[in-house]
Amino acid sequence: MKITKTILMAAFALLAVIFVPFSSANADAAKPGLFVNLTTDDTWAAAKAISFAHKKVLNQGHKPVAIWLNVRAVYLADKKRASHVHGLLKDKGLSIQDLLTAFMKDGGKVIMCGLCSKAAGLTKKDYIDGVTMGNPKIVSEILFDPNVKTLSW
Repeated sequence: MKITKTILMAAFALLAVIFVPFSSANADAAKPGLFVNLTTDDTWAAAKAISFAHKKVLNQGHKPVAIWLNVRAVYLADKKRASHVHGLLKDKGLSIQDLLTAFMKDGGKVIMCGLCSKAAGLTKKDYIDGVTMGNPKIVSEILFDPNVKTLSW
């Protein structure tokens, strides 16, 4: 009986050594990306969307994570436009541009709608560093990736 118990314990230990690291690596690799469709220049909503994409998704190992700024949201990345942040972030002294820059620094992608930028009178030189001017190909590659989820804000 003691030999059987010892063999079973050794077998379980061997299985744990083999499968636990393997399943953990696959769990991280299987984390889907996120495409955030952000249409508003309301800084309260924008701060929530950017923080969610950054802290709850990108920093948790999901890839790729992109924020598509379109409609009025193109104004959020305008480096000449001051932004007010509501809620908990205001005590940290962070602007929307600061949030977007930190998100990109950590590997997130900020994509501008080219047509919306044109309608707003903005060009790439008006935006903070790191922003990608979007086009149908850039947006489609992320939006239609089967491993990416979409969230509108």
